[in-house]
Amino acid sequence: MDLFQLMQTLTGQGAVSPLCNTCLLLKAGREYPKRPIWVSPSRVVALGGNITIRCESQYPGMDFFLRKAGHPNPQMKRVYGRTVAEFPISSVSRENGGSYTCDYRPITPFAVSYPSDPVELVVRDPNLPRPSISLSPTGVTTPGADVTIRCQGQRRYVRFFLHKAGDPNPQQHMDAAGDGAEYRIPTVGRQHGGSYSCSYRPRSEPFVSSHPSDPLRLVVAGEGPGSTSQLPAPHPAGPWEGEGVLCTDETRDQGSAPAAPAPQPGPPSLLPCGG
Repeated sequence: MDLFQLMQTLTGQGAVSPLCNTCLLLKAGREYPKRPIWVSPSRVVALGGNITIRCESQYPGMDFFLRKAGHPNPQMKRVYGRTVAEFPISSVSRENGGSYTCDYRPITPFAVSYPSDPVELVVRDPNLPRPSISLSPTGVTTPGADVTIRCQGQRRYVRFFLHKAGDPNPQQHMDAAGDGAEYRIPTVGRQHGGSYSCSYRPRSEPFVSSHPSDPLRLVVAGEGPGSTSQLPAPHPAGPWEGEGVLCTDETRDQGSAPAAPAPQPGPPSLLPCGG
């Protein structure tokens, strides 16, 4: 006799009340592990574009719940015979940007999974002017020298992101600056060579982004193909008054698959950049 039949026997009723369903759910606990969530084709999408958020379960035949931070009502999709649910979003708007998680439970809801790790959906707004990026001093850099990468925009109260092509390192943060941010490399090494770009997000809309700047190449004397990537440290707060954030290039948008996914496209994208 399963738990549902036991409750029917104990209550002498043919059905369990919604309140009792909640009791059963709490009693059963979270019996299923969290599983991956990913966005295709990318976690960074142009305004008006189309994306699909995919949620995965451990077993087939589940109810999936897609939850957006700050919104009380999740989307629900029932899937039979498969372990992946798809939640398409067409014609993406600014309001679609945010942090999403998935959880799932059997169609007979006596247990529920732990929620997935969050995934951020960032919307690129073509109406935000693109920032510029510059290097000081210019030209080929001698190893051991000090250089500064500067990101410059046309707006104040924004959060800047410095991206390095192919860099898997985690983000670094700093509070700085009016309409720009500076990132200083105190002792340049061959590992710092590479292609950099900047983007920014209004602090009032943390999931809306500008398009990136044109790329800037930092060339270090003696730089070779064996060099490894490393992002520079943010410059300490100085004459700037806004906020700058140093983040990796959108490396997780480049198709690295989640652990043991169903045979679906791997998760794209942007490494979450705090808030």
